[in-house]
Amino acid sequence: MKRIKYGKIAVVLALLAALYLMPLFVTNQYVLRVAVYVCIYSTLACSLNLISGVCGQVSMGHAAFYGIGAYASALVAINFGVPWVICVLAAALAAGIIGVLIGIPALKLSGGYLVICTVGFGELVRLILLNWVSLTRGPMGLVNIPRPVLFGVKIKTGGQYMWVALTLFFLVYLILHNILNSKFGRNLKAIREDEIAAETMGIHVHREKVIAFATAASMAGAAGSMLAHYMLFISPTIFVGDFSTTILSMVVLGGMGFMPGSVIA
Repeated sequence: MKRIKYGKIAVVLALLAALYLMPLFVTNQYVLRVAVYVCIYSTLACSLNLISGVCGQVSMGHAAFYGIGAYASALVAINFGVPWVICVLAAALAAGIIGVLIGIPALKLSGGYLVICTVGFGELVRLILLNWVSLTRGPMGLVNIPRPVLFGVKIKTGGQYMWVALTLFFLVYLILHNILNSKFGRNLKAIREDEIAAETMGIHVHREKVIAFATAASMAGAAGSMLAHYMLFISPTIFVGDFSTTILSMVVLGGMGFMPGSVIA
């Protein structure tokens, strides 16, 4: 068993090394751009897999948290000029707080009722972004979003953005891996299998679902921050409901509850 465990660790480290070395050998900007989006979408898919795959609560509002994170990060950077790391934390915090506020009432529902509720929430967020012109500039979107600056280096090239996006994804994946192997992760799996049985075993079902929902939302917000500071422009048209369907498709295609599958998908 130890040999198998060490073998998996060696494969993961080799794969990460290859990905981090990729920008040194690949100069095609299109390929690097696709690689950045792969990292962002993988972050979104893995975060949604926590609530929809592991916990079994299908959510169609992930694009809303993605948009909340993107706008929160961009507005903080534009208005206050704080470092990008602070912007990422602000994006995750904003999306997480909204996730708690929405999750408390919404997660009392299940099945198709929860899907309808999250679809409505996603559309509500899009309309707010579209019509709150004084804050979001409405359909004109936010422009001139500052580039990230890390350790005194301004991130400009496709290779640098790939390193940043890959690091963000790796951190999110590491957090999710630890969650799945914790008592909390086992509680979520029990809830997915049978909520009534989980409740009788002493698991506070609603609280655990809200925590998972807020965690997934905060990770989506961090991915939104990465998008905003990569594109340097965001508008409400990016965060439509169809995008939530795309992310959920990645989760389903890769296997519900199987994180590596979401990355492959």
